[in-house]
Amino acid sequence: MKAALQLKFGQQLAMTPQLQQAIRLLQLSSIELQQEIQQALDSNPLLQVAEDTAQNETTSDASDTQKETPQQESSEPSAQDSSELMASNSISEELAVDTSWEDVYSSNSGNTGIALDDELPIYQGETQTNLFDHLLWQLELTPFSETDHAIAIAIIDAIDDQGFLTLSTADITASLSLPDVEEDETVAVLKRIQQFEPLGVGSRNLQECLLLQLHALPDETPRKQQACEILENHIEHLANRDYKLIIKDTKLKESELISILQLIQQLDPRPGSKIGHNDIEYVVPDINVIKVNGKWTVFLNNTDMPKLEVNQHYATITGANSDDNQYIKDQLQEAKWLIKSLESRSDTLLKVAKCIVETQQEFFEKGEEAMQPMILNDVAEAIDMHESTISRVTTQKYMHTPRGIFELKYFFSSHVSNDDGEDKSSTAIRALIKKLVAEENTAKPLSDNKITALLAEQEVKVARRTVAKYRESLGIAPSSQRKRLV
Repeated sequence: MKAALQLKFGQQLAMTPQLQQAIRLLQLSSIELQQEIQQALDSNPLLQVAEDTAQNETTSDASDTQKETPQQESSEPSAQDSSELMASNSISEELAVDTSWEDVYSSNSGNTGIALDDELPIYQGETQTNLFDHLLWQLELTPFSETDHAIAIAIIDAIDDQGFLTLSTADITASLSLPDVEEDETVAVLKRIQQFEPLGVGSRNLQECLLLQLHALPDETPRKQQACEILENHIEHLANRDYKLIIKDTKLKESELISILQLIQQLDPRPGSKIGHNDIEYVVPDINVIKVNGKWTVFLNNTDMPKLEVNQHYATITGANSDDNQYIKDQLQEAKWLIKSLESRSDTLLKVAKCIVETQQEFFEKGEEAMQPMILNDVAEAIDMHESTISRVTTQKYMHTPRGIFELKYFFSSHVSNDDGEDKSSTAIRALIKKLVAEENTAKPLSDNKITALLAEQEVKVARRTVAKYRESLGIAPSSQRKRLV
């Protein structure tokens, strides 16, 4: 045992702050990226929006000179992904701090060719108040005693987003810190709240919800009384779509029952859902796909992305002391790294999108029934990147196509092999099941066995249990619950 010195040579990947920044930028959505860029502009005086802010929306079919810079989402990226980042764009090279550096980040990087006149759409939800505030507003406009007002607040607080009461009147009464309040008084206040808009709000169950709406209809409404009787006495049969038993018990004719069901179907089983309770949500497509001269073309949507460049005026300033010079040097380096990272993000996203479009040509031509099976590893191998990188670049990124807007992850689906050994996309099988159910005779809905047989006729041979699993994932009820007269 003795102390000794030993010299070893080896390679080790260092996760520098700049490399971590490049990895983090790739996983950001368009909205998050805009916020990130704005924060950088606010904090770094060496970074500015280019004077020529006119952004030409352009497309490119292919670019062999594009840089490959895959990124990762976690704080501990894999060595393979990080190696790709280090290899692309010479990121591992130390940036020279010189005032003649003129690199500029253009948000339309990698796009050449076709100029588009129309801006791409930004989709957002409607601006609405939530149900609680909507009911509270009506409460303040309704005369209540001080005690009843406190009870009403407790009741409204116990109503969920669908409009149903989540606590019993006994529990609400017990939760009040008011003396001498009986449950009967809580029930009386509840009945007043149940007359608020939307009608049926505050119901304790579906039966009460529908009856409240029926009772509010004019007395001369056809079949109103019979509809009330069916909801009061046969709601279980109605839920199970056991129409024959309802006809037997009520002595109604089938045509009469159809009229009653049509009236009931006009009611709202979730009155609270009419009132929005979410904040505005934006979906900005990152990629646009159009058909040009018979060929599907992919380009980035960077309409709202600023064009960044280094502020050469500040970069040439020499500080009065070493601390000032070091500050300018650090800010200049950060500006350069951000510009390079943004370029890498755009190139990687475009490369992945092109691979997806090339693989899913049939989808763009014929729809989701022609979706091809594709997994993350397929794209990773095609563009020589790590699978985890593909996962990150396809998260929260959206593609605007003639068939709608889809998250990039939508185009990935598992392989399902039929008896002939041919692979079929699970997304395509779901689409076929959905189509068969949509076209079925509602009086005699298709069973899972029948759907399996119909798929086999289209050379899609899957097990009945697979059909049942996909049907459930689509939110389609079993055949016994899909049966209806109207």
